[in-house]
Amino acid sequence: MNPFIKQAIDELNELNGDPTVPKNVKNKIKEIIETLKEEKDESVAVHKALNELEEASSDLNIEAYTRTQLWDVASILEKAV
Repeated sequence: MNPFIKQAIDELNELNGDPTVPKNVKNKIKEIIETLKEEKDESVAVHKALNELEEASSDLNIEAYTRTQLWDVASILEKAV
């Protein structure tokens, strides 16, 4: 597995454990993690994850620092392509 993808999954797992993250965003994070782990083609997985991250970060219910963390994960994934 690409080290950037592994790093992104680690960051997403950390976010998933944060009690301030809304449940719907946590569900989206779980979907992103599954996509990154299960998709055979890494570039397809990264592009799918980036789309999902964009959707999750646009949620109005999340805190600004959570949004920033999601953008950081997107930056990590962009290096994996």
